[in-house]
Amino acid sequence: MTRIVAVGQFTDVDAQPLREMGAEIVDDVRDAPTDGVTALAWKGHGPVDGALMDRFPELGLIANYGVGYDSIDVEAASARGIAVTNTPDVLNDDVADLAVAMLLMQGRRMLQGHAHAQGGWGGKGEFPLNRKLSGSRAGILGLGRIGHEIADRLAAFKMEIHYWSRKAKDTPAGWTFHDDPVALARAVDILVVSTVGGAATEGIVSAEVLDALGPDGIVINISRGTTIDEDALLDRLEDGRLAGAGLDVFRGEPDIDPRFSALDNVVLQPHQGSGTHATRAAMGRLQRDNVSAFLAGKPLLTQVN
Repeated sequence: MTRIVAVGQFTDVDAQPLREMGAEIVDDVRDAPTDGVTALAWKGHGPVDGALMDRFPELGLIANYGVGYDSIDVEAASARGIAVTNTPDVLNDDVADLAVAMLLMQGRRMLQGHAHAQGGWGGKGEFPLNRKLSGSRAGILGLGRIGHEIADRLAAFKMEIHYWSRKAKDTPAGWTFHDDPVALARAVDILVVSTVGGAATEGIVSAEVLDALGPDGIVINISRGTTIDEDALLDRLEDGRLAGAGLDVFRGEPDIDPRFSALDNVVLQPHQGSGTHATRAAMGRLQRDNVSAFLAGKPLLTQVN
């Protein structure tokens, strides 16, 4: 009898150890066996709601692959006595690195510089001057684990650090807390969105926030596409009310709004914040470790409910 079902596109690095644990791997949860299943190793893209959970009457664990678990109805899981785990911390560095990389690429126009340098630039003239980033004022919207790592990196660029979170955090001296996203945006040049996804943060980067950031502002998003009013963002990128953006996440991804393709003031990435061999392997190990702990009746490593 199958006790573990793994749902999603698992690479060989993760698929083989899952099978060794006795897991049955399916691409689509609709193809999964239901009787006797006590643990779901989830890498799916659809919602995990109460109706899906009820298909597995003996389910006790949903082990999510990834730090974000906004696709899982945690309240419904808790009501059914189902534990939910995620894979935090192991991906903090990679996501923070990508946030800084997108900022540098956008501010210093490195994509355009690459094109200018190809084949030599003797007949093209000098590359236009671009933006100094060191010493800027950076705002971190969501000072959790990843947000703190981003702030640490930007502080090394001699940036003034501001942040918004649900409450003030214990931070290095000089970091400034704002209790409102609009106030945060008004105080900075660069807004890095690193808050959690889900209903509570949907559209938190509103038109008002973007207007407070202003025409010299840059938005970097490594959280969820839902956190930004994407139409308002596009409007301002198109008409100059915002200087630029670096985005690793989008509404409706993997399909994204075609308006982005016409812009030269954006850096776009295919939701690859944690996309290194080492980090993805660590995420898979942590997911499996949670499943193993659950089956052995031991405390879960990273339970969220």
